[in-house]
Amino acid sequence: MSGETTVPGAGTQSTRAVGETGDATTGRLKGGSLGVTDIVFFVVAAAAPLAVMAGAAPLAFNLGGIGAPGAYVFSGVVYLLCAAGLTAFSQHVRSAGAFYAFIGKGLGRPAGAGSAIVALVSYALICFGFFGFLGFYAESSIKDLTGVDIHWSVFALAGAAVVGVLGYRQITVGARLLGVLMGLEVLILVVLAVAVLATEGAKNVSAEPFAPANVFNPRSGGMFVLALGAFLGFESTAIYSEEAKRPARTVPRATYLAVAFLALFYGFITWVATAALGVDGLEKYARSADFQNLYFMLADSYLGPWAKVTMDVLMLTSIFAATLAFHNATSRYMFALGRDGMLPRSFARIHPRFASPFLASFVVSGGSVLLILVTLVLGGDPYLQLLLWTNGVGIVGIVFLQALCMLAVIRFFWRDRRGHSPFRVFVAPALGGLGLAVGLWLMLTNFDLLTAMSGWINLALVGPLFVLGAVGAWWALRLRRRQPEAYTRLGRSEEPGEAPSA
Repeated sequence: MSGETTVPGAGTQSTRAVGETGDATTGRLKGGSLGVTDIVFFVVAAAAPLAVMAGAAPLAFNLGGIGAPGAYVFSGVVYLLCAAGLTAFSQHVRSAGAFYAFIGKGLGRPAGAGSAIVALVSYALICFGFFGFLGFYAESSIKDLTGVDIHWSVFALAGAAVVGVLGYRQITVGARLLGVLMGLEVLILVVLAVAVLATEGAKNVSAEPFAPANVFNPRSGGMFVLALGAFLGFESTAIYSEEAKRPARTVPRATYLAVAFLALFYGFITWVATAALGVDGLEKYARSADFQNLYFMLADSYLGPWAKVTMDVLMLTSIFAATLAFHNATSRYMFALGRDGMLPRSFARIHPRFASPFLASFVVSGGSVLLILVTLVLGGDPYLQLLLWTNGVGIVGIVFLQALCMLAVIRFFWRDRRGHSPFRVFVAPALGGLGLAVGLWLMLTNFDLLTAMSGWINLALVGPLFVLGAVGAWWALRLRRRQPEAYTRLGRSEEPGEAPSA
């Protein structure tokens, strides 16, 4: 996933900068320039498939057992249902990428304000944790490639510095480079899958990874944090509406295709691991101390050392690009909240030369460095703690907001379906929201599996997220009483020709 300009709330996605394909004076992008294939490409690239499979899927096996392939497919089905309502909603709501625009439109501005705070904190935590992800794999890869052992914090801090400079100066990674790297990520995993199934892997074919008893088991909560988190940013297709050819048809089709491809790809590649080792062998490996190197071990065993080296390099570029996009998403959310008055107005300042939200970007960089240093001083693990604790909380927050979005869709269309079918705006969002609620419940009730901690610390990690959301809603209610005009500007996202919502 690349670091093209990322809009607030859009998650990990890429888009073209204003002025590159459109009109810099009007702030509008060139209409009719993107087709279904273009948008699907951007979203799949944003998903960082190698980082998800080689970086997170082994932990999904470790936490939830052999049901990980089924968990990825189930999550994809949930998001396909959500996509039906979300793409219908996006035709009537501007600023389509921002959670608080959707939720504010459907459930009212207080709910939107609360969701804005939750989204900001969630994206910030995911961004901060990804530096631990980067440091962990950089340390391992450099040691394997050169024999030199450099502490993870060196790579994490160097990554934070580079990302900070790129974010401050609004330097983007080119779309062509993004395409090449994404293609290589998918290709190396497909080649590995073919090699496994063409050899002894064909003897271990089993449907057990998709059995409901293995997907929904007492240990699956932590697994679903990773499975649902693998689709973060699926809603980003809506941000391309202005550039899309016939957006009412192009955006929904691109969303369905992107989510369906990712669900099948994730499910297939994780299932291939069970074919490579067998169900019993995979369960044993997933409990070993070396479980995080599952796909690197398979690449070395089935394809040879060259494949492991290739995967090492692509893994680092994949994580770095994802980290940059999360940094951009977080800084732009902070910018938007500063512009709307929910944070100090200074966060909405634009750099006079680089046209970047430079102060917000600087604050996000500072938070990243601070958390890296805290982890270092306390002797924490970059993967099991810096990554998992922050991303666990962040993904819980995002899934919670996605479920609220489904409620917002249903409420928005309740009295007037605006030409959409009942399935698209009522049934599908309800089923998708139910699936998200099940996933959220599994996450919260099994959060200790993700953190390896018990008792109050799990409540201390997750609880503040919802407290801050309540504070945001209270602040909006207070603003409505004291400054009605400012209140009406919160997350303004109005249907063309429609009066501002309450």
